Amino acid sequence: MRRRLTLELALLRAVALGALLLLLVNPVRSRPGGASAPPLVLLDASLSMAGAHGVWRAALDSARRLAAGGRIWRFGDAVTAFDTAAPGAGRSRLAPALAAAAGRSGPIIVVTDGAINDSADVPDDLRRRSRIVVLPRAAFFDAFVASVAGPRHVAVGDTVRLRVAYGMAGTEEGGRGKGNAAIVVGVGERRLVSQPVTLPDSGTLVTEITLPASLLPLPGLQALEVRLSGVADSEPRDDARWFVLDVSPQPTAVVLASPPGWEARFFTKALADVARVPVRLFVETEPGRWRDAVTLAPVSVEAVRRAAAGARLVALLGAPDRVAPFRRPTGVVWWPAAGASTGDWYVDPPPASPLAGTLAGVAWDSLPPATGVTELSGPADVSVLLTARLARRGPARPLVVVRDSAGMRAVTVAGAGLWRWGFRGGAAGEAYRALVAAVADWLLAARGAESRERFGPVTLEAAHGMPLEWRWSGRAAPPSVQVTLESRSAPVIHTLRFDADGRAELQLPPGVYHWRAPDGQERGVVVVEHYSDEWRPAPASVSTQSGEPAGSRRDVAARDQWWLFALALAAFVGEWVWRRRQGLP
Repeated sequence: MRRRLTLELALLRAVALGALLLLLVNPVRSRPGGASAPPLVLLDASLSMAGAHGVWRAALDSARRLAAGGRIWRFGDAVTAFDTAAPGAGRSRLAPALAAAAGRSGPIIVVTDGAINDSADVPDDLRRRSRIVVLPRAAFFDAFVASVAGPRHVAVGDTVRLRVAYGMAGTEEGGRGKGNAAIVVGVGERRLVSQPVTLPDSGTLVTEITLPASLLPLPGLQALEVRLSGVADSEPRDDARWFVLDVSPQPTAVVLASPPGWEARFFTKALADVARVPVRLFVETEPGRWRDAVTLAPVSVEAVRRAAAGARLVALLGAPDRVAPFRRPTGVVWWPAAGASTGDWYVDPPPASPLAGTLAGVAWDSLPPATGVTELSGPADVSVLLTARLARRGPARPLVVVRDSAGMRAVTVAGAGLWRWGFRGGAAGEAYRALVAAVADWLLAARGAESRERFGPVTLEAAHGMPLEWRWSGRAAPPSVQVTLESRSAPVIHTLRFDADGRAELQLPPGVYHWRAPDGQERGVVVVEHYSDEWRPAPASVSTQSGEPAGSRRDVAARDQWWLFALALAAFVGEWVWRRRQGLP
């Protein structure tokens, strides 16, 4: 027997449909913002707060007064608990601090000098909610050395060319000492070279300083200090930068190109970057006339032959009849350019070979094609590292082959136009670097080189307040590694804790550190500079604002109310149960 529809069923249906309609329309209403919670003060603890004309003491007093029973957090490169120690962060990042404070219901107050590095990354809603108190630094005159760039690995006979960026910021006070400014390069207490410079009215300029590597005291790792002298400014801590240089008795790798071309240029640059060894490039501009590719100074054939004989790796690029006299049985890259079949030769994924594992992860479909492939003829005991197909069709032709016979290793590259991988950059540039790194590591090991380092610093210099970054390059990243660092004080053992990506950070005070691994061959020199971008005067990127008032109201949407979902579900379920009991469909 079916019973009739009752008022209770109609009421349940109306409630369910009404709740569902509210969720679909999603109206917004305003409610009080909960001003009764204690405030949270975010105190800027970057180095600029304690620099020239810093406002750290005033900021501490303001933070204590504004907290009024609430809590105080310090922020810089990370968010930390409150303490009264001097600021030490090399950056001022407000976005992570606001994100961490967003879950609190009370007001948020930011006390800073206005020099925020990530002001563009701060969400608009968090910016509007926060009260910002800016205590700006007084204007001051500052001359600085912005950066130093140059080759990392040179031989004793090389000329070191450093590109130094220097400049001036802030308010000039009578041009104090601008006419006597000079860039001085030194090692320890020894002054190597000095070059007069002219300071700009504002901004930065770049100059090039050359010095023979023979001026350095001894071969090995050297920490060069590049200082701006002759200028009296309010902040001397940013007047110098450091540059770590490795000087070898002779070049480890020699590249010979005849004729010179883009292939030799890109190969030499990639080889110097990935192998971390001194590299010399000689080019034959005319038959029998060789020149140093950097200085274009003439070099005799005997000098080229001696350099090739003393190197652990020799790369021969170009016409076979011109570079063949320098060919050796091992540790050689043979890259002939004659007799290549032109066309678009696309590289296939590598087959099984001794070096196939080092090329894992390369996006082969994203590489530009080679412009030609030379037909190889020679010993049969070779392993094919890479192959290529003309227009992706037809039989595969060897592009790179390796030969290892009784410890005598050689690599032959039959492709032309591979320099376009490095020129394009991105995935293609990484593939080019991976190929050059695999070939270099394999050949250097053949000449009695030690096994590759398991870990090392990513950058050899770090600004004050910034951590030194380390990268693990072994097969499996361990949870931690101990490293011994020696400065002017006694040696100290630190622990590097690598993450899943094989990276670790180490925070150190300013100084020059000689480091070594107690149980391995890893060793080197790293520098934590007194320099920091925070010392320089910078315009305020945030301004004082009152934020939302204490009695502000917040917009809340219907879908933010969980009980509406529960009400709609309960009404539909209740109606279904009631209809079943009444015998209705």
